[in-house]
Amino acid sequence: MAKSAIFNLFFFITSLVSVAPLCLCHSTNGGYLYPQFYDRSCPQALQIVKSIVAKAVAKEPRMAASLLRLHFHDCFVKGCDASLLLDSGGGITSEKNSVPNRKSVRGFDVIDEIKSALEKACPETVSCADILAIAARDSTVLAGGPSWVVPLGRRDSRGASLSGSNNNIPAPNNTFQTILTKFKLQGLNIVDLVALSGSHTIGNARCTSFRQRLYNQTGNGKADMSLEQSYAGQLRTRCPQSGGDQNLFFLDFVSPTSFDNSYFKNLLSFKGLLSSDQVLVTKNEESLELVKRYAESKELFFDQFAKSMVKMGNISPLTGRRGEIRTYCRKMSS
Repeated sequence: MAKSAIFNLFFFITSLVSVAPLCLCHSTNGGYLYPQFYDRSCPQALQIVKSIVAKAVAKEPRMAASLLRLHFHDCFVKGCDASLLLDSGGGITSEKNSVPNRKSVRGFDVIDEIKSALEKACPETVSCADILAIAARDSTVLAGGPSWVVPLGRRDSRGASLSGSNNNIPAPNNTFQTILTKFKLQGLNIVDLVALSGSHTIGNARCTSFRQRLYNQTGNGKADMSLEQSYAGQLRTRCPQSGGDQNLFFLDFVSPTSFDNSYFKNLLSFKGLLSSDQVLVTKNEESLELVKRYAESKELFFDQFAKSMVKMGNISPLTGRRGEIRTYCRKMSS
């Protein structure tokens, strides 16, 4: 083969290799998600989301956890399709009324503000589902956590599932096996379960979410033995046996607004607030080992959290011609 031909072949192959990683495409059943999806149709989309999320978190640090949680609770029901954002009406029964979401999920006004700004800049272009995915990443970064490249191109659902929301989202009092099963049904594994549980390094939980750990059925005031007793005593002061259901407590009392690995250190000290947190070290050897590794290395946790967030964001998205692009995230456009 002539030298010029060899050179041309080498140049062609290296060009493919150098270009391929830029795509970062993620195949789904209905098409592909890729980071450059809005590069031409709405090049300012990412900056618009980032600026509004930053403003909201600066005003209220708790909002970082709230926006991150919206993405979780959306993806675990019908996939990452913004079904959670729909209000009741027009044949829709909102997922906001489910047990995991009622009086709990928040941040909808921030999503509305982002959507309004995007509609002014790029009408009928950026989906509410993609807004949730981007906002979750930006919230994590603003709290001090890892960043990741968000694959884009999701479309919005034309329906919601109240039953799916009630049944598919892991609950604070679920057994370890039930939680793992709910993750596996979404295509996520035990590594994803432990890493994504690390999102509880920020945010709050209500008294009603963990009261059963503080008082046993006989009412003698003794706490769940997997909960460190002095910590349990502190919790009881604001979470009585009756009343105070909506009182808020930090999921990570050590660094409640900083996205770090102290959550895992708390678990090893039996100071996990929720039962669904503490079972990661008491009910399964593999999850216990993962907790130990993440407690030892923030870098290891950050790396896996980013990978698991991308994986979670790929749960059954609507792509291509499926679904729609809502102009207002709370109701269908058509």
